[in-house]
Order: sequence, then structure tokens, then C-alpha cells
Amino acid sequence: MTSEVPMVAGSMRIRGIDVPTETGDLPVASLKFYTDNPRIYSFVRAEGQTPSQTEIMQRLLLLEHVRELVQDIKVNGGLIDPLIVRGGAMEVLEGNSRLAAYKFLGTQAPIKWSHVRCTVLPKDIDQSLVFALLGQYHVKGKKDWAPYEKAGFVYRRFKSHHVDIGDVAAEIGLTKDEAKHLVAVYEFMLAHDDADRERWSYYDEFLKSRKIKKAREEVAGFDDFVVKEIKSGNFGKAMELRDKLPVIVSANAKILRRYMAGSSEFSDAYEAAVTAGGENHALNKLKRFRRWLAEAATEDDLLEAPKAIRDAALYELREIEKRTKKLKTSLEGKKGVGEE
Repeated sequence: MTSEVPMVAGSMRIRGIDVPTETGDLPVASLKFYTDNPRIYSFVRAEGQTPSQTEIMQRLLLLEHVRELVQDIKVNGGLIDPLIVRGGAMEVLEGNSRLAAYKFLGTQAPIKWSHVRCTVLPKDIDQSLVFALLGQYHVKGKKDWAPYEKAGFVYRRFKSHHVDIGDVAAEIGLTKDEAKHLVAVYEFMLAHDDADRERWSYYDEFLKSRKIKKAREEVAGFDDFVVKEIKSGNFGKAMELRDKLPVIVSANAKILRRYMAGSSEFSDAYEAAVTAGGENHALNKLKRFRRWLAEAATEDDLLEAPKAIRDAALYELREIEKRTKKLKTSLEGKKGVGEE
């Protein structure tokens, strides 16, 4: 391991352990992308095989935040935070996006961007400490992984490293239920052979709904049918699944059977369910508004707001009160109309 300036000894605390480190400038060419990094791991899952270093760089350079990093590093003249590297293999455990940006800049000015500041961990550092470090940086810390990447991280900590799910949750700042949900969704995608990270939100909404859960338990083949619909793009956006599928499964059972049999499209099944009384949007909005008004937090937020906000809120409430009285009178006038 060589650098233009001497490496400076130090330490990094990970899960209560002081891990020895060395920090200095290292040749960019000597550094490798870490294929077990959750973001890169999601590429591995998507392609079904371990990508080459060149392929990883190409994929990372397609990400918008990496393109922005290129400009930020160029303007700043270097990194603010060093890359975190595992010695020996010289894998960049934390900072793969920044490494991609540096490698790209090196194609434009090889000498200027030939070295990068790194903090090097021991080559034999325990893998559990590596994942704890990544969790602190990305799940609990200032940086973000996509939900699919975060779920893959939690899943591997729980399943591969045999860390109790409660401990994993506490380690990265999630509740136990949140961690369990991430694992459940990730497992569901694995079981149904879907590694498309862009479809995460569909499965997330599918497994989150209590009404859908009831249908999953009672209707044979329902899971496989919905997976097929998700992969085919028949739901449009994930919010369509979230808002409309519970209405379909809560309506007359015949509507769901026809939909699953292919006799009706998703939109047609939803309209049939609405017509059958499975949902009334106006009523649901009123219910949500009433529940929001009843929350203690709502009152606290308004009472503690600046005077200008309180005055504006008072005006809105007066207008709502006037409109509510008028609507109530209209509904009472319709009472009994259309009933048999």
C-alpha cells in the first residue's frame, strides 16, 4: 500500500469497538468497488451474476446523484469525507459512488485525479462490523439507500449474519416492525423471482394493506396473480395498487374472481367495485379529515403555530364550518331518497 503522503494512524469506533485505521491519499487505480455494498448488491440481484468492475462503474455513472458528485468534487477540488477502504483487497466499503466519480474524472485529467483520500480498515475486519458501519452511514445516518437496497441490507444482517431482528432494527434506527416489514417484502420478492428494485413500492404496498392481507389468506392463487400483474405493469403506478386493489378485494367476491379470471381489466374491476359500494371517495376523504382533526397533534401544531398561521387556520375553520352546515342540510334533504 503506497501513497504520496505518509498514512496517518487513527481509529474508528464501530459498535463499541475501536478499529485501527490509516488515513492518506491512495492511487485511484488501486481501489475496487465493493460488490457486497447494498447498492451494488442490488445490481447483482437484478442481473443474476456478479458484475465486473467496469460494469459496476457504468451502472453507477447512470445514477443522477453520481453525476452530481462528479461536478461537486470537481468544484471542491476533491472529497470532503475520505473513502472507507478494507485493506488487502482494497475494496471501497463506503464511498463507491464517490469512487465512480473519481474514476470518471480520471478519464478527463489522469494526473489531477490520480489519488484520493482514504481511511483504510484492517484487511481482516469482521464482516459484521462492516455491515454495522454501512448501516450507520446509510440507514441511520446522513446518506440514503433506496428502500430495496435498505431491505436487502436488513435481510442479509438477519438471515446471513444471524443477527436478531430486534438488534438489527436498533442498530440502524428502525422499529422492530419496520425491520420485519422490510424483510418480509424482500423475501416475497425473492420468492417470486423479482429483483427489479423499481418495483419495490408495489410489493411494499401489497404487503402493507390489511384488506389485501385478508384476500391473500382466503383467495387461492392471489399472490401469484398480483405478482404477474405487477410484472406486467397493469397497475400503472404503485399508488394505483395501494388505493384501488383494497377496494376490489373488499367488494363482491364475484368482482375479484372475474378480475383474476381475465374477464375484466384492473380499472374495470375497480369501477365495478366502486359501483357496488366498495368505496366512496368523498366519504373516505371526510373520514380521513375527521380523524386528522381528532388527533391531539393537530391541535398542538395549530395552537403552537405563529399568530399569522393561527389566524389563517381560524379563517379556514370558519369557512369549513359554513360549508359543513350547508352540506349537512343538503344531505338531510336527500335522506330517504332512492331507498327502497
